[in-house]
Amino acid sequence: MEERYPRRGPRSFQDRPREFHKAVCGDCGKACEVPFKPTEGRPVYCLDCLPKHRKPRF
Repeated sequence: MEERYPRRGPRSFQDRPREFHKAVCGDCGKACEVPFKPTEGRPVYCLDCLPKHRKPRF
């Protein structure tokens, strides 16, 4: 059976390996890796510190 919505075009990121960037946590100073390029002037948080800075979801 033919796939109804084939994966193609610029939105199929599943074929590409994720690129990680080295960063330093803005809270504890621990080295970490993030799946985006950090922007200068904006803090990056490690997995341990991130929940403290996230807004609660309702």
